[in-house]
Amino acid sequence: MSSSVTLSGLSWLTPEESPLFTDLSLTFGPERTGLVGRNGSGKSTLLRLIAGELRPTAGQVQLVGTLAVMRQDALRDPDDTIADLFGIGAALEILARAEAGLASASELAEVDWSLPARVDAALLQLGLCTDPQAPLVSLSGGQRSRAALAALAFQRPDILLLDEPTNNLDRDGRAAVIDLLRGWSGAAIVASHDRELLEEMDAVVELTSLKAVRYGGNYSAYRQRKAAELDAAAHDLAHAERASREAARRAQTATERKARKDGAGHRARANGGQPKILLDAAKGRAEASGGAGVRLRDARREAAEAAVAAAREKIEILQPLRMGLPPTRLAHGKTVLRLDGLTGGYDPARPVIQGLTLVMEGPERLLIGGANGSGKSTLLKMITGQIVPQSGRLSLDVSWALLDQHQSLLQPEDSLRENFLRLNPGRYPHLAHEALARFGFRSADALRRAGELSGGERLRAGLACALGATPPPMLLILDEPTNHLDLDGIAALEAALAAYDGAVLAVSHDEAFVAALKPGRRLVLEAGGSAAILPFSA
Repeated sequence: MSSSVTLSGLSWLTPEESPLFTDLSLTFGPERTGLVGRNGSGKSTLLRLIAGELRPTAGQVQLVGTLAVMRQDALRDPDDTIADLFGIGAALEILARAEAGLASASELAEVDWSLPARVDAALLQLGLCTDPQAPLVSLSGGQRSRAALAALAFQRPDILLLDEPTNNLDRDGRAAVIDLLRGWSGAAIVASHDRELLEEMDAVVELTSLKAVRYGGNYSAYRQRKAAELDAAAHDLAHAERASREAARRAQTATERKARKDGAGHRARANGGQPKILLDAAKGRAEASGGAGVRLRDARREAAEAAVAAAREKIEILQPLRMGLPPTRLAHGKTVLRLDGLTGGYDPARPVIQGLTLVMEGPERLLIGGANGSGKSTLLKMITGQIVPQSGRLSLDVSWALLDQHQSLLQPEDSLRENFLRLNPGRYPHLAHEALARFGFRSADALRRAGELSGGERLRAGLACALGATPPPMLLILDEPTNHLDLDGIAALEAALAAYDGAVLAVSHDEAFVAALKPGRRLVLEAGGSAAILPFSA
């Protein structure tokens, strides 16, 4: 029987009783389906509803086949091992006792002698060669993501649910995810903003505040359809606005005509040229006719205004987000960052950065690359003063802003406006609202607590707060900035950076983002602390 997921009349309310889904009906068959939508549209919630981790307010979820979910946070307990992630801890213990001659007869009947080989094969498929008893805490974030994917491959379910599977992965890890999905014959539902991964999909389902819409084909086909929809929506809005103006013009013309007739009637009554009974009858007919006309015009005007409002709402949903970065006027030749023999890391005995020398000047764009665990984030923490280098010299000679994927500069209990004013002392509240509005936080959104935002919303809020300074920072330090942004947010960030005249130091494994950033050089960190500075080539 083919694997499938069927949603029938699915509805779900947030803890604040706000509807996230209403009467949602969808079917996911034995194909690879990308799940996209703006941050906060409910992608992760929908996956949790399908997995049974949440109960719908109304409707139901029907599954045909076994299901497995990739755990986004593969480290919940500090004592967890890879074997725990695979769910085979007890089976490995029985196997160890059997090999030592200590197993009971009932345990020997349960021994799976092929288990170690199958676990090793699943790990190797995702580029990991490690002991299943290794603690997850000893792995990097990217390695834990690979281990979580390997656990899915090991289980061999009929239905895969993946929530941002390529976050935190290097190029090899992303390629392993793509290879896994290319060979998948069951149903796979993948919530992702990774455009390279979405190109591998057979269909794309987009969640919006209007509805869920299925698009056949991969990401490129989806974008073409979306562009056509936006053009159509713009045409509909222009038509609705013309109809609204025409309705208003006709109403004004009718009002002026009635005023002239009423004036003529008043003059006729004053002159006494006609019997009063005829004048009263004419007045009654005019009032009745005028009242009906007013009601008709009001109805037409209200219908025209409603059509305009509906068209504008659709444009608002379809229209890509825009971010505006103010000019820095960073001069060419100005020294931005200088590293001389920099050495350091978390473990003094094994520094991940050794003897690094580097100079950035003017509005240069430098990409930091390397495999998971090579020290990219560690280097950024040394540059920004979060880690003290063991040796060498470091000078950061311009104003800067760090935007990491967790947006640690934001206080979660404070509102966005309070965060902005804390980070930009001396600014007035109305300037905070203006800066936040440029990044999509309008009106009451500025009063939302930072801790309530989704990952992508936090990045936008961090950009708004960091770049609202006067003068704006001349160096942007970006640590995997696209990890939690939705597709519209990534496009907006790319457009904003294209117009930014400051320097950029970025860590990113998103090849499409890197291509849009257009770095001039690439700093490649390697195992053992060595590094190479190379001209960038896409």
